Amino acid sequence: MRITSRKATLSGLALIGTSALMLTGCAAAPEEDNTTAAADSDFLPCMVSDAGGFDDKSFNQLGFEGLNKAADELGVEPKTVESSAETDYAPNLTNLVDQGCSLIVTVGFALANAASESAAANPDVEYVSIDDTVDLDFDGKTDQDNVKPLVYDTAQAAFLAGYAAASYSKTGVVGTFGGQNFPTVTIFMDGFAQGVAHHNEVKGTDVKVLGWDGKDGVFTGGFVAGTDAQNAAQGLIDQNVDVLLPVGGPIYQSAAAAIRGAGREIALIGTDADVYESDPTVADLLMTSIRKGMDLSTYEAVLASGEGDFSNEAYLGTLENEGVSLADFHDWSDKVDAGLADELDELKASIISGDVEVTSYLAE
Repeated sequence: MRITSRKATLSGLALIGTSALMLTGCAAAPEEDNTTAAADSDFLPCMVSDAGGFDDKSFNQLGFEGLNKAADELGVEPKTVESSAETDYAPNLTNLVDQGCSLIVTVGFALANAASESAAANPDVEYVSIDDTVDLDFDGKTDQDNVKPLVYDTAQAAFLAGYAAASYSKTGVVGTFGGQNFPTVTIFMDGFAQGVAHHNEVKGTDVKVLGWDGKDGVFTGGFVAGTDAQNAAQGLIDQNVDVLLPVGGPIYQSAAAAIRGAGREIALIGTDADVYESDPTVADLLMTSIRKGMDLSTYEAVLASGEGDFSNEAYLGTLENEGVSLADFHDWSDKVDAGLADELDELKASIISGDVEVTSYLAE
């Protein structure tokens, strides 16, 4: 995967306009009485997962929850299909088109090629692309007019997590690893490393980041929990890290297994969802999570389509519009410095104002 090309592709988001950056660019929330009805009684919303599946307690699950919430308010029954490999993407999309889907949501960067081809072949079907702008010709705009991208500048929230990790670390070594070297994965790792560097600068610390050097790092080769993910985590643990950020859906479960066998306290940082809430089996290990508002943005995009208000304007989640955020410390509140939460609030405000710069392939 050519990261430099993808950076050039997505930098065109800065040209989309302010409305694309705010939640207000999506459909407004329904009234409390939940009487919203689909403009077309035949409206059929559908979704294709990536290889992680809808029960990954993270990335795919958030999109799935957003789809189902919108479908419930519209009074329709969605169709969903899970992918187990890259070769499933195109057939799964064709299958949903053949079933008469009005809107198809593709979950993940890896589906971009298949989504673009399917959207081009079916201009009357509306598409929502989670985590990719579907700009395969690298001209800075989405390839097809019937595709709405939902993307998230998670580097901003990951910056806060990196700062918190550096503040907590007793060994002076923190680590991160990912599923694959995709921009949507490394954007977390970039922000995390920048946050650690910022803490070192303002606090005079010398915390090191292992697993990512800004171009390459530790990757499992996929987005499933298993031996490869656990070995990647173990390799970092063996180098004395005491904070670990796995990026890639359910691979955090393998990291948790490695942490439990380490014989010492190591803080786990979740991604996408607030993993403390989505997966109680690892809650005791979690210092915090870097959240994407995928459930809300998916919900609003599906709802808008069902009400006849589909827009292909890109949505960009940021700290300012709460499309990305850092979760609470939960059970780790008494393990981090007493003033850390206030420091993070101030840092968040500085990122939003531009006083502290966070670079990423989605930053203007």
